[in-house]
Parts: sequence; structure tokens; C-alpha cells
Amino acid sequence: MITQSTCTAFAGERLLASGAPLAVALSVKAAQRVSPSTILIFDDLTGRQIDFDLRGSPEEIAARLQPPAEPATEAPRSTGRPKLGVVSREVTLLPRHWDWLAAQPGGASVTLRKLVEAARKGDGSGVSVRQAQEAADRFMSAMLGNQPGYEEASRALYAGDRSRFLALSEAWPADLRDHARKLAGPAFAAATIAD
Repeated sequence: MITQSTCTAFAGERLLASGAPLAVALSVKAAQRVSPSTILIFDDLTGRQIDFDLRGSPEEIAARLQPPAEPATEAPRSTGRPKLGVVSREVTLLPRHWDWLAAQPGGASVTLRKLVEAARKGDGSGVSVRQAQEAADRFMSAMLGNQPGYEEASRALYAGDRSRFLALSEAWPADLRDHARKLAGPAFAAATIAD
């Protein structure tokens, strides 16, 4: 599963570079100097197309790719329990929801925290499956939407049918097929464990 920030660049149907954003950006810039062509870059976690500002020196590109520094100002004191990491925010519910929460032991805040924790524990694998499905589908739609079997492969992806997805994607251009399969991998991992 892809957990860190990585991206992959394609020149047409050919894999150009994959890895950390700076390494991919510099590879794209070098490739464009040699042969100006359309190069598409995708975020490996989301499957979304991304753009890099490739103007200037490698140092300037690296500076633009750095996340913005957090301001060193002290945050104003707010309600909640800051020492415990508690942040006070507004929640909008219907009156019947507030009535139910008020009747629970510990009150609304305790009950909401328990519900959120239970959902996080019970749905942990579902989030990564859904993220993998959406990332693979976004990439496939952008790069493989005109390939034979794309729509059926997309259905197989969302149905968790690994063998059908692999069979339908076999005829696709190798680099694009392999990347789509890499992005889709976590979506099928949970189905494999359940079998």
C-alpha cells in the first residue's frame, strides 16, 4: 500500500518516473528538455493528476515543492481541554439526535468520542479499500478510459473481483496497466483476506 507522498509521471503510455515529488519533477524537467511532449503526473495516493512548476533551477523547484512552514505564532486559547488535545468545534444535529445524546451516560461529548473511535476501529480497512478503488479509478479514467475493457475493469475493481480485473486489464499498455494494478492492489487485499 502507498503510504508516503509519491507520484508517477507518464509520457504517453510510457512510465517516465515514479517516486518522491522532487525526483519526479526533475525527471520530467529533464525529459521535456530532450523531447517536449505531453507528460502527465499522478499522485499515487489519490490517483489525481497533479502539476509541478518546473521553472528555474533544481533548487528553486525543490523550494516550491516544500510544504509551507507553520507560523510560529502562539494560537489563541480556545474552549476545550488544550492540554489533552481536545478541540472545541460546532456540531449540527437534529433535535432528536441531541435528545438521544443527552440521555447517554457521560453526555454528548463522551458518546460522540466513543462512536467515532468505534467507527475508526471497525472501518479501518474499508477506508483504505475505498481510497485504493477511487485512486485506481481516477487514474484509469484519465489514462485508460478508451482502452478495451475499461468499464468492465472498473466494475470489477469496485466489486472486489481481482481475477476479473486482472484479466480485463491484461491487454492494456504495460506501464499503464501495471500502475493501475499497483494503485488497485489494496482494494483487493481485503477481499483476499476474507476468502
